[in-house]
Amino acid sequence: MCRWIAYSGSPIALDEVLFKPSYSLVVQSLKSRKGLEATNGDGFGVGWYGKRPEPSLYRSTAPAWNDRNLRELSSEIESPLFLAHVRASTGTAVQQTNCHPFRHGRWLFMHNGLINGFARIKRELAVAVDEALYPCIEGTTDSEMMFFLALTFGLDADPPAAVARMVGHIEGLAKARGIENAMQMTLAISDGKRLWVFRYSSEGKSRSLFQSTDIRTLRKLYPDVPAFRSVSEETRLVVSEPFVDLPGAWNEVEESTWGVIEDGVSRFKPFAPVAA
Repeated sequence: MCRWIAYSGSPIALDEVLFKPSYSLVVQSLKSRKGLEATNGDGFGVGWYGKRPEPSLYRSTAPAWNDRNLRELSSEIESPLFLAHVRASTGTAVQQTNCHPFRHGRWLFMHNGLINGFARIKRELAVAVDEALYPCIEGTTDSEMMFFLALTFGLDADPPAAVARMVGHIEGLAKARGIENAMQMTLAISDGKRLWVFRYSSEGKSRSLFQSTDIRTLRKLYPDVPAFRSVSEETRLVVSEPFVDLPGAWNEVEESTWGVIEDGVSRFKPFAPVAA
């Protein structure tokens, strides 16, 4: 599968989470401890929000650990909200348009997991995408298809409801084709102001996902850690797996859960698919 990090808080340089931690995302691309695959070398991507409402992207088919441009750029780019992803392909081509995050307008979307039996229902899923959105699909992944289905089902108006309908639609088509356990996903989605995250799988055994502990609590637990003093109290991270081994620093996101982070406040609620 893949590994990803979503950050929301005071502006920081991207390399603070991509390279500097002892178990940074780039290290995870070489040696994941909680992923299905130990190595995630089928490309990477970073999407960040800056001065414009629309996010910027840097994506490459090179392994994250072997891209010198990523190291250079990440030390200079600062952002209050960014998504980063290292990819392990589940069968689709290693090409730039298949690297996460995916972008449409102000939205960023990234995914760890897969649609089981995707090739068997791909045509029907594509037909369900709004015809005005369909030309915007650039790659061949199930992840990008999920994104455009969520946009079709109302992502702009209500992200949790749109994702619930997207998952319900996929599971419904899969069931009709005799495909079991169709959906496996952890998602991060942002409009530049808020960050939504989801953890769900049809079989109830989802990939790992963790949220960082409140910064005020971390400052009390670890008063000598400079990073906790330098960021604002609104700072939050959601990660596929922790990038520092500090007891109490991370909390596992529960199975079948969605959450939203806005202005430093995180709220989590149960997630369930809805028939579309």
